[in-house]
Amino acid sequence: MVTKDGRPWFCFGVMGGDMQPQGHVQILVNMIDFGMNVQQAGDAARVQHFGSATPTGRPAAAGGTVGVESGVSPAVIEELTRRGHRVVRAKGSFGGYQGIRIDWPGGVLQGDWGFSSVFKDNVSSIIATRLGLTGLLMFWVMAVMVPVSLLIGVLAGMREGSKLDRSLSTFSIATTATPEYVSGVILIAAFATSMGWKVFKGTATSAMDEITFENFFLPVMTIALYGIGYIARMTRASMTEVMTAQYIRTARLKGVSFRNVVIRHALRNALIAPFTVIMLQFPWLLNGVVITETLFNYKGFGWTLVSAAGNNDIQLLLGCSVVAVFVVLVTQLISDIGYVFLNPRIRIS
Repeated sequence: MVTKDGRPWFCFGVMGGDMQPQGHVQILVNMIDFGMNVQQAGDAARVQHFGSATPTGRPAAAGGTVGVESGVSPAVIEELTRRGHRVVRAKGSFGGYQGIRIDWPGGVLQGDWGFSSVFKDNVSSIIATRLGLTGLLMFWVMAVMVPVSLLIGVLAGMREGSKLDRSLSTFSIATTATPEYVSGVILIAAFATSMGWKVFKGTATSAMDEITFENFFLPVMTIALYGIGYIARMTRASMTEVMTAQYIRTARLKGVSFRNVVIRHALRNALIAPFTVIMLQFPWLLNGVVITETLFNYKGFGWTLVSAAGNNDIQLLLGCSVVAVFVVLVTQLISDIGYVFLNPRIRIS
């Protein structure tokens, strides 16, 4: 770069080194639009304030965490420290990309999850709020999905090959084969528009403040329909296998009624496999509700995850990933412990 009176006059070369192409562009913007010299423009482009920052990349308020790229002058670091900032080394460039703090894992353990560049709030408070909204959705989905799917699976598996079995199996396969974005659109068109019966609301935005049957029924059923078919098929397969076991035949030969055979002998063993599938629904509900929450404009965890990914909010994405991994680990632990109570042959040594 050739300068004249501290201002850019002619620039040539290649993009590379310790700064990404966006950083080179930011240097030129700082020099042309803000009247900086070469050193000032380079320092401003290498300094990033996690949270809010001015267009030049300089910290907007004192007391925050500041990430600096390699190459920033010691004078800038000294000035930032004097103003009360905590200076850390960061990766990334400053053409709209938010760098990743190297002390982020330690900050998570201390309750500092970072700052969202999209929502302009702490990541921990954002995740807590959105996770609560998705938790309500998950609760009502599970309250509908689990009893209905188990009932369908047990009824179909009790009489293998009967008309009831074929009918319920067809329903289960149809719901499992229909993705949420298709069933959601069908439900909205049928029950929330003038094309069908306008009984429910086609959006769940109002459910964020107050949940009613009118504004929460469609999103709950959109998610539950897929899970009902999947769990029902697993329950039916397990129930069919149990009903052909030797101890079930012995109980029938001893004169035990069919009702008691199913409830007292077959049902408990048949629920072992569906129990694992049910526990796997929690991670799926946490991360798989993206389509449903977006379709019904319900700003929960899935909607937040999409917004963070679409706006390159790295801090929020990392926080969402930690929560998702934690939920998977906890649900799998509960699933393993539940095996002990459902299957007496398994004991914790």
